[in-house]
Amino acid sequence: MLRVALAAVCAGLTLTSCSVSLTAPDREPVNADAPESTVDLERLRVAEEVDDGSYERKAFGSSWKDVDDNGCDTRNDILARDLVEVEKRDDCVVLSGVLKDDPYGDGSIDFTRSRPTEIQIDHVYPLALAWRMGASKWDKARREEFANDPRNLLAVGGRANQRKGDSGPEEWQPPQDFRCDYASRFTRVALAYDLPVTAGAEDGLATMLKSC
Repeated sequence: MLRVALAAVCAGLTLTSCSVSLTAPDREPVNADAPESTVDLERLRVAEEVDDGSYERKAFGSSWKDVDDNGCDTRNDILARDLVEVEKRDDCVVLSGVLKDDPYGDGSIDFTRSRPTEIQIDHVYPLALAWRMGASKWDKARREEFANDPRNLLAVGGRANQRKGDSGPEEWQPPQDFRCDYASRFTRVALAYDLPVTAGAEDGLATMLKSC
């Protein structure tokens, strides 16, 4: 049986109290930092998708919440974490910044609040996919936790995110240089929430993890 071991760390939010941050924290690969813990691909449950057409975004709560009680909603937290040259209002609302080297392949992108869709916050394990794989049976609190979990969130180019949609690893993969990180994140989130993957997704993750 194929056993793929990968190293992962919990990605926390690093926030700044300054109104202008010239260097936001780097979006480090999840397998790069210590302390490390191994995550075994074989621990993922395999199941088939159940799509009864009942998914609605509101089932996961309002779009963004302040889950860590820092006064900022999750979207602004992730923008502050993943962008550089960040300018804020009231130590919270990200007014502008730069996404350097979009992990989904759209290059470097300037962000301003006047063009908010240029950069979007992606759920690595998509909400709609999670619904089809068992989140439909969760209570509201657990779905809200999942939707706002920074381990499952990345600032990415809007066009690239639209191309990804709610696809799983068997249908969509990021550029080669981000596949290890993406597969590590996806696997870690699936394990954290006991979400299964399809057999095709398991194969896709195994292939990507070979690049680690």
